[in-house]
Amino acid sequence: MPEQLKLNDGSTIPQIGLGVWQVDPDITAKVVHWGIEAGYRLIDTAEGYRNEEGVGEAIRSAGVPRNELFITSKLRNGGHQRDAALRSFDDTMQKLGIDQIDLFLIHWPVPSQNKYLDAWKALVELKEAGRIKSVGVSNFEQDHLERIIGETGVTPAVNQIELHPRFQQRDKREFHERHNIRIESWSPLGSGRLLADPTLQAIAKKHGKSVAQVTIRWHLQEGLVVIPKSVQQDRIAGNFDVFDFEMDGEDMQTIRRMDSADGRTGPNPTTAAFMF
Repeated sequence: MPEQLKLNDGSTIPQIGLGVWQVDPDITAKVVHWGIEAGYRLIDTAEGYRNEEGVGEAIRSAGVPRNELFITSKLRNGGHQRDAALRSFDDTMQKLGIDQIDLFLIHWPVPSQNKYLDAWKALVELKEAGRIKSVGVSNFEQDHLERIIGETGVTPAVNQIELHPRFQQRDKREFHERHNIRIESWSPLGSGRLLADPTLQAIAKKHGKSVAQVTIRWHLQEGLVVIPKSVQQDRIAGNFDVFDFEMDGEDMQTIRRMDSADGRTGPNPTTAAFMF
Protein backbone atom coordinates (compact mmCIF):
# COMPACT_ATOMS: atom_id res chain seq x y z
CA MET A 1 0.00 0.00 0.00
CA PRO A 2 1.19 3.57 -0.64
CA GLU A 3 2.96 5.57 2.00
CA GLN A 4 1.32 8.57 3.60
CA LEU A 5 3.78 11.43 3.17
CA LYS A 6 3.80 14.24 5.71
CA LEU A 7 3.12 17.76 4.48
CA ASN A 8 4.63 20.92 5.95
CA ASP A 9 1.33 21.82 7.65
CA GLY A 10 1.13 18.52 9.55
CA SER A 11 -1.35 16.81 7.24
CA THR A 12 -0.48 13.72 5.19
CA ILE A 13 -0.99 12.83 1.53
CA PRO A 14 -1.10 9.39 -0.14
CA GLN A 15 1.98 9.02 -2.32
CA ILE A 16 0.03 7.73 -5.32
CA GLY A 17 -3.26 9.03 -6.65
CA LEU A 18 -5.55 8.89 -9.65
CA GLY A 19 -5.48 11.88 -11.98
CA VAL A 20 -8.55 12.70 -14.07
CA TRP A 21 -7.15 15.27 -16.49
CA GLN A 22 -8.79 14.78 -19.92
CA VAL A 23 -11.24 12.21 -18.54
CA ASP A 24 -14.61 12.73 -20.21
CA PRO A 25 -17.12 14.07 -17.67
CA ASP A 26 -19.60 11.38 -18.80
CA ILE A 27 -17.32 8.56 -17.60
CA THR A 28 -15.49 10.28 -14.73
CA ALA A 29 -17.64 8.74 -11.98
CA LYS A 30 -17.05 5.25 -13.38
CA VAL A 31 -13.30 5.82 -13.78
CA VAL A 32 -12.91 7.19 -10.24
CA HIS A 33 -15.01 4.34 -8.87
CA TRP A 34 -12.61 1.88 -10.54
CA GLY A 35 -9.70 3.75 -9.01
CA ILE A 36 -11.13 3.61 -5.50
CA GLU A 37 -11.86 -0.12 -5.98
CA ALA A 38 -8.22 -0.64 -7.02
CA GLY A 39 -6.98 1.04 -3.84
CA TYR A 40 -6.43 4.68 -4.78
CA ARG A 41 -7.39 7.11 -2.04
CA LEU A 42 -6.02 10.32 -3.59
CA ILE A 43 -8.16 11.69 -6.44
CA ASP A 44 -6.88 14.72 -8.36
CA THR A 45 -9.26 16.90 -10.37
CA ALA A 46 -9.56 20.59 -11.27
CA GLU A 47 -12.20 23.14 -12.16
CA GLY A 48 -10.65 23.35 -15.62
CA TYR A 49 -11.12 19.61 -16.20
CA ARG A 50 -14.92 20.09 -16.07
CA ASN A 51 -15.39 16.72 -14.37
CA GLU A 52 -15.60 17.64 -10.67
CA GLU A 53 -19.25 16.52 -10.59
CA GLY A 54 -18.23 13.02 -11.68
CA VAL A 55 -15.61 12.89 -8.95
CA GLY A 56 -18.24 13.97 -6.45
CA GLU A 57 -20.61 11.25 -7.64
CA ALA A 58 -17.87 8.62 -7.17
CA ILE A 59 -17.07 9.93 -3.68
CA ARG A 60 -20.70 9.42 -2.68
CA SER A 61 -21.16 6.00 -4.32
CA ALA A 62 -17.84 4.26 -3.70
CA GLY A 63 -18.64 3.01 -0.21
CA VAL A 64 -15.40 4.35 1.28
CA PRO A 65 -15.64 6.74 4.25
CA ARG A 66 -14.95 10.34 3.26
CA ASN A 67 -12.12 10.59 5.82
CA GLU A 68 -10.25 7.81 4.00
CA LEU A 69 -10.20 9.78 0.74
CA PHE A 70 -7.87 12.65 -0.17
CA ILE A 71 -9.52 14.96 -2.69
CA THR A 72 -7.59 17.59 -4.63
CA SER A 73 -8.93 20.26 -6.98
CA LYS A 74 -7.52 23.44 -8.51
CA LEU A 75 -8.49 27.05 -9.05
CA ARG A 76 -9.13 28.07 -12.64
CA ASN A 77 -6.85 30.62 -14.30
CA GLY A 78 -9.64 33.17 -14.70
CA GLY A 79 -10.43 33.09 -10.98
CA HIS A 80 -7.32 34.67 -9.46
CA GLN A 81 -8.94 37.82 -8.07
CA ARG A 82 -10.13 37.33 -4.48
CA ASP A 83 -13.88 37.43 -5.06
CA ALA A 84 -13.61 35.31 -8.21
CA ALA A 85 -11.45 32.80 -6.34
CA LEU A 86 -13.99 32.51 -3.53
CA ARG A 87 -16.81 32.00 -6.03
CA SER A 88 -14.81 29.42 -7.95
CA PHE A 89 -14.03 27.55 -4.76
CA ASP A 90 -17.71 27.52 -3.76
CA ASP A 91 -18.56 26.13 -7.20
CA THR A 92 -15.95 23.39 -6.84
CA MET A 93 -17.24 22.39 -3.43
CA GLN A 94 -20.83 22.29 -4.68
CA LYS A 95 -19.85 20.04 -7.60
CA LEU A 96 -17.80 17.74 -5.38
CA GLY A 97 -20.51 17.71 -2.73
CA ILE A 98 -18.11 17.95 0.21
CA ASP A 99 -17.72 20.36 3.14
CA GLN A 100 -13.91 20.45 3.29
CA ILE A 101 -11.35 19.69 0.60
CA ASP A 102 -8.06 18.03 1.45
CA LEU A 103 -5.89 20.01 -0.96
CA PHE A 104 -6.69 23.00 -3.16
CA LEU A 105 -4.15 24.36 -5.63
CA ILE A 106 -3.70 27.39 -7.86
CA HIS A 107 -3.66 25.60 -11.21
CA TRP A 108 -1.23 27.88 -13.09
CA PRO A 109 0.53 31.10 -12.05
CA VAL A 110 -0.27 32.89 -15.34
CA PRO A 111 2.41 35.52 -14.60
CA SER A 112 1.25 37.67 -17.53
CA GLN A 113 -1.93 38.60 -15.62
CA ASN A 114 0.02 39.03 -12.34
CA LYS A 115 -2.81 37.98 -10.02
CA TYR A 116 -1.50 34.73 -8.54
CA LEU A 117 -0.56 36.49 -5.27
CA ASP A 118 -4.21 37.57 -4.86
CA ALA A 119 -5.26 33.98 -5.54
CA TRP A 120 -2.80 32.66 -2.95
CA LYS A 121 -4.12 35.06 -0.33
CA ALA A 122 -7.66 33.84 -1.06
CA LEU A 123 -6.60 30.20 -0.61
CA VAL A 124 -4.89 31.06 2.69
CA GLU A 125 -8.10 32.79 3.79
CA LEU A 126 -10.13 29.68 2.96
CA LYS A 127 -7.66 27.47 4.83
CA GLU A 128 -7.87 29.69 7.90
CA ALA A 129 -11.68 29.39 7.70
CA GLY A 130 -11.32 25.59 7.81
CA ARG A 131 -12.69 24.96 4.32
CA ILE A 132 -9.37 23.74 2.91
CA LYS A 133 -7.15 21.33 4.83
CA SER A 134 -3.96 22.04 2.85
CA VAL A 135 -3.17 24.71 0.26
CA GLY A 136 -0.72 24.44 -2.56
CA VAL A 137 0.11 25.42 -6.10
CA SER A 138 0.67 23.84 -9.49
CA ASN A 139 3.19 24.75 -12.18
CA PHE A 140 4.86 27.42 -10.03
CA GLU A 141 8.47 28.37 -10.72
CA GLN A 142 10.88 29.39 -7.97
CA ASP A 143 10.29 33.12 -8.38
CA HIS A 144 6.53 32.58 -8.07
CA LEU A 145 7.03 30.51 -4.92
CA GLU A 146 9.42 33.03 -3.38
CA ARG A 147 6.93 35.82 -3.97
CA ILE A 148 3.90 34.18 -2.38
CA ILE A 149 5.92 32.88 0.58
CA GLY A 150 7.57 36.26 1.09
CA GLU A 151 4.30 38.21 0.86
CA THR A 152 2.17 35.95 3.09
CA GLY A 153 4.53 33.90 5.22
CA VAL A 154 2.57 30.78 4.14
CA THR A 155 4.48 28.09 2.27
CA PRO A 156 2.57 25.84 -0.14
CA ALA A 157 2.28 22.25 1.04
CA VAL A 158 2.53 20.94 -2.54
CA ASN A 159 3.71 22.09 -5.95
CA GLN A 160 2.29 19.93 -8.71
CA ILE A 161 4.54 20.10 -11.78
CA GLU A 162 5.22 18.16 -14.95
CA LEU A 163 7.80 15.55 -14.04
CA HIS A 164 8.80 12.23 -15.58
CA PRO A 165 12.02 10.39 -16.55
CA ARG A 166 12.55 12.56 -19.65
CA PHE A 167 11.94 15.77 -17.68
CA GLN A 168 13.08 15.27 -14.10
CA GLN A 169 13.22 18.92 -12.98
CA ARG A 170 16.20 18.25 -10.72
CA ASP A 171 17.10 21.94 -10.66
CA LYS A 172 13.93 22.51 -8.61
CA ARG A 173 14.46 19.79 -6.02
CA GLU A 174 16.80 21.65 -3.64
CA PHE A 175 14.50 24.67 -3.25
CA HIS A 176 11.49 22.46 -2.62
CA GLU A 177 13.37 20.34 -0.08
CA ARG A 178 14.63 23.43 1.75
CA HIS A 179 11.08 24.76 2.08
CA ASN A 180 9.57 21.31 2.71
CA ILE A 181 7.26 21.61 -0.32
CA ARG A 182 6.16 18.24 -1.67
CA ILE A 183 6.56 17.81 -5.42
CA GLU A 184 3.64 16.07 -7.10
CA SER A 185 4.26 14.75 -10.61
CA TRP A 186 1.70 15.37 -13.31
CA SER A 187 2.07 13.63 -16.66
CA PRO A 188 4.26 11.05 -14.83
CA LEU A 189 4.37 8.82 -17.93
CA GLY A 190 5.33 11.69 -20.23
CA SER A 191 1.81 11.93 -21.66
CA GLY A 192 2.19 8.28 -22.69
CA ARG A 193 5.29 8.93 -24.77
CA LEU A 194 7.50 6.90 -22.42
CA LEU A 195 5.59 3.65 -22.89
CA ALA A 196 7.59 2.78 -26.02
CA ASP A 197 10.96 3.86 -24.58
CA PRO A 198 13.51 1.03 -25.02
CA THR A 199 15.43 1.89 -21.84
CA LEU A 200 12.31 1.64 -19.73
CA GLN A 201 11.18 -1.44 -21.63
CA ALA A 202 14.43 -3.19 -20.66
CA ILE A 203 13.99 -2.32 -16.99
CA ALA A 204 10.36 -3.44 -17.14
CA LYS A 205 11.38 -6.79 -18.63
CA LYS A 206 13.98 -7.24 -15.88
CA HIS A 207 11.30 -6.90 -13.20
CA GLY A 208 8.45 -8.60 -15.04
CA LYS A 209 6.47 -5.38 -14.92
CA SER A 210 5.03 -2.93 -17.44
CA VAL A 211 6.78 0.28 -18.46
CA ALA A 212 4.06 2.23 -16.69
CA GLN A 213 4.65 0.27 -13.48
CA VAL A 214 8.42 0.76 -13.41
CA THR A 215 8.01 4.46 -14.23
CA ILE A 216 5.50 4.94 -11.41
CA ARG A 217 7.79 2.97 -9.11
CA TRP A 218 10.61 5.35 -10.05
CA HIS A 219 8.50 8.32 -8.94
CA LEU A 220 7.77 6.63 -5.62
CA GLN A 221 11.42 5.80 -4.97
CA GLU A 222 12.34 9.40 -5.82
CA GLY A 223 10.07 10.51 -2.96
CA LEU A 224 7.56 12.17 -5.26
CA VAL A 225 3.77 12.12 -5.14
CA VAL A 226 2.50 10.67 -8.43
CA ILE A 227 -0.93 10.84 -10.10
CA PRO A 228 -1.11 8.56 -13.18
CA LYS A 229 -4.25 8.75 -15.29
CA SER A 230 -6.06 6.10 -17.31
CA VAL A 231 -9.64 5.43 -18.36
CA GLN A 232 -9.16 1.66 -18.70
CA GLN A 233 -9.98 -0.42 -15.64
CA ASP A 234 -7.10 -2.87 -16.07
CA ARG A 235 -4.54 -0.10 -16.46
CA ILE A 236 -5.92 1.83 -13.51
CA ALA A 237 -5.43 -1.29 -11.39
CA GLY A 238 -2.04 -2.05 -12.95
CA ASN A 239 -0.72 1.46 -12.26
CA PHE A 240 -1.48 0.91 -8.57
CA ASP A 241 0.14 -2.54 -8.49
CA VAL A 242 3.66 -1.25 -7.82
CA PHE A 243 4.31 -2.25 -4.22
CA ASP A 244 5.63 -5.78 -4.71
CA PHE A 245 9.00 -4.85 -6.24
CA GLU A 246 11.78 -2.31 -5.89
CA MET A 247 14.24 -1.01 -8.43
CA ASP A 248 17.92 -1.19 -7.57
CA GLY A 249 20.51 1.57 -7.74
CA GLU A 250 21.50 0.62 -11.27
CA ASP A 251 17.90 0.97 -12.46
CA MET A 252 17.55 4.36 -10.77
CA GLN A 253 20.80 5.65 -12.27
CA THR A 254 19.82 4.41 -15.73
CA ILE A 255 16.57 6.35 -15.52
CA ARG A 256 18.36 9.38 -14.09
CA ARG A 257 20.46 9.52 -17.28
CA MET A 258 17.28 9.78 -19.36
CA ASP A 259 16.70 13.35 -18.18
CA SER A 260 16.54 15.95 -20.94
CA ALA A 261 16.29 19.73 -20.77
CA ASP A 262 13.84 19.67 -23.69
CA GLY A 263 11.74 16.78 -22.39
CA ARG A 264 8.75 18.92 -21.45
CA THR A 265 5.47 17.76 -23.01
CA GLY A 266 3.12 20.42 -21.58
CA PRO A 267 3.05 24.23 -21.49
CA ASN A 268 5.88 26.28 -20.00
CA PRO A 269 4.57 27.87 -16.77
CA THR A 270 6.60 31.02 -17.35
CA THR A 271 4.81 31.82 -20.60
CA ALA A 272 1.54 29.88 -20.38
CA ALA A 273 -1.36 32.34 -20.48
CA PHE A 274 -4.36 30.25 -21.53
CA MET A 275 -7.58 31.09 -19.71
CA PHE A 276 -10.38 28.86 -18.50
